[in-house]
Amino acid sequence: MKQGILVFLNGTSSSGKTSISTELINQKEILFYHLSIDDFFNNYYDFINNKFPDDPPKEIDHQVVSQILDDSIFSVYHSTIKLLLELGFNVIADTIIDNDKRFNEFLDQFFDQPTLFIGVICSEEELIKREQKRGDRQIGLVASQFSKIYCFGEYDLEVNIEEMNPIECAEKIISFIKSNKEYSIFKKLSKRNVSVS
Repeated sequence: MKQGILVFLNGTSSSGKTSISTELINQKEILFYHLSIDDFFNNYYDFINNKFPDDPPKEIDHQVVSQILDDSIFSVYHSTIKLLLELGFNVIADTIIDNDKRFNEFLDQFFDQPTLFIGVICSEEELIKREQKRGDRQIGLVASQFSKIYCFGEYDLEVNIEEMNPIECAEKIISFIKSNKEYSIFKKLSKRNVSVS
């Protein structure tokens, strides 16, 4: 059995990555396994809250929690993607890489994998409108991510969510995969100088 394909949807929060992922799974022409980084964080916090329900003796800042946990959770997320690819599953990576350190880690893990690098394109103005309409995202998240997320000049494929709905985006992605075109852009990306974000 050949190794699975990694479909990496690059877009900010509220860009429609999860909706596109759902449509890719629903089309059933190609079997996909959807892995969202949000699920990894939510499941971990559910575990902690259920296992240790009492109030802690000491409160700590959210940033301290992030410094302790984030790298480990991202590492488990990446390892799970890699395992599924090795098992022959096609995986949709639903994550955000908004700093050089995370980008370099992702590149290290998946440089040698068949990775379809897709730009989920949308104007900043439209993304901000979507963020406000959703009501379940921190206001300002899109603005803080936009230039970091959309810094790549080239993708294997772009889907513009202002011009296409999630079904059309999924159809375009499936068509590209079935065309047997080479996925080459991700292999051309270079590591970045790590900066504090």
